[in-house]
Amino acid sequence: MGRVKRRAAYYLAFIIVLIAVAAVTYDVGMRTFEPGPYPPEGTEISLMHSTQVVVETFTATGYGSDSPWASTEMNLLVMLLDITGVGLFFLALPAVLLPLFQEALSPSVPTEIDPSVDDHVVVCSDTSRAEALIDELDSNGIDHVFVEPDRDRAMDLEADDYRVIHGDPESTEDLERANIADSKALVADVSDRVDASIVLAAKEASEEITVISVTEDADTSTYHRLAGADHVLTPRQALGEGLAGKLTTGIRSDIGQTVRLGEDFEVVELPIHRNGRFVGQTIAESDFREEFGVNVIGAWSRGNFETPPPIDEPLDDGVTLLLAGGSDKIDRLRSVELSTIRQVDRGETIVAGYGGVGQTVAKVLSSAGIPHTTLDLRDKDGVDVVGDVTDPDVLQAAGIETASSIVFALPDDTTTEFATLVVQDTDPSTEIIARANRTDAVKKAYRAGADYVLSLATVSGRSIATRILGGDGILSVNTNVELLRTTAPALDGKTLEEAEIREETGCTVVVVKRGDTVHTDLDGDFRLQSGDEVVIAGTDEGTNRFVEQYC
Repeated sequence: MGRVKRRAAYYLAFIIVLIAVAAVTYDVGMRTFEPGPYPPEGTEISLMHSTQVVVETFTATGYGSDSPWASTEMNLLVMLLDITGVGLFFLALPAVLLPLFQEALSPSVPTEIDPSVDDHVVVCSDTSRAEALIDELDSNGIDHVFVEPDRDRAMDLEADDYRVIHGDPESTEDLERANIADSKALVADVSDRVDASIVLAAKEASEEITVISVTEDADTSTYHRLAGADHVLTPRQALGEGLAGKLTTGIRSDIGQTVRLGEDFEVVELPIHRNGRFVGQTIAESDFREEFGVNVIGAWSRGNFETPPPIDEPLDDGVTLLLAGGSDKIDRLRSVELSTIRQVDRGETIVAGYGGVGQTVAKVLSSAGIPHTTLDLRDKDGVDVVGDVTDPDVLQAAGIETASSIVFALPDDTTTEFATLVVQDTDPSTEIIARANRTDAVKKAYRAGADYVLSLATVSGRSIATRILGGDGILSVNTNVELLRTTAPALDGKTLEEAEIREETGCTVVVVKRGDTVHTDLDGDFRLQSGDEVVIAGTDEGTNRFVEQYC
């Protein structure tokens, strides 16, 4: 039963009880206070008559033969019944009657999907993380269905052309109406406790279904596995590792996020550090290809990915390069970069926000031997400075004047944006690395002055999609640039120049694997053949366009 119908049932039950009590009270009052015998001699007046009078009074349709009343007590009682009747009407109009009419006249939301729908993903979540996941599923041609308990929200999703049913994701029966037995997977991403209940319901409905559960707290992962989840993801941990990777690059023994495409070939992200060898140089001056034998295939700068990158613009510390090359060449570049970046002193990195993401960042920095100061609004273990990160005095106490970088691991995008502006005003030279919760908040954070922003929605959506796709598609999870491995039948027989992939999608073909041979030195005349496996690099939107157009 829906919320409005439940409310109407309660209201009707209340009215019935009220009429019964009022009828008994009226009958007793007439027998006690009205002069003369009641009922009059020769008549048979029953409790039903008193009920009729009460109903007439409540509905303002008349009073019958009992009017007028002689006693003061009965006149007061009737006046009270009049006021009660009017009050009941004005209470019922907005709370019950109008919602019932609205529900009756509004379009209905499906409570089950067509039985012919199969090999789809059942999504028990309606968040920005789910939006990123749906984009990945759509680009790979995988159907989905939302199971949404809130009717109004379900209607909004349907109006936005999502496939949705109105049902409780914790209910086995409602999951069966989503054809869970014939689905590819189920994703539970509501809250830690609700997700565990959804996992139990899903496994009760179908033992064979692949269930992916997303947890806010990594400590609850064990319970989700006990409930039957096949994959338990903690995107906040992956996000923290991605943010920390921006700082540890060049100080640890690896360069950024690395994707191995074979024993002898890698694609890596190389953030440009203010103290690194390449800051201030152009790509042409850096001699990446001539000196190190690696190719620069893209550049990410403040929310924009360019491929190919401009070769005559100086590289600043807000740029992240995407490089491809042999493992030995990457190792040589790694050694050179390591030798030029100085070790920072304590206090030169501030971690603002000490929740799950902030704790992961601090843990990675500690493992890499990078001193840091933690800042949080609440006093708890591991926090060095307590206070509001948007307060300049608190930032001063955390050492912002001597800090080379600050990581905003905050759960609120608005606070992150404002704190970024405060840091920009306090010390514009500080490198700002920020967490964004929604994908639409990324560009706002860059506009506020952040040097590097990573979205929780993007990391979560890619992590889930990677499990659904079996790990053969998305190669990068906690990076700004998406690397995708796929086949592209629509490009068979075409050269890279003829295909115009960059012009059409904004992506770059990084690698072509043909049988056991990996081709990395690609020019415009390279011709793709049937069965070739390509690795492309680009933004989420760009890789989605590539899949839709060529796969």
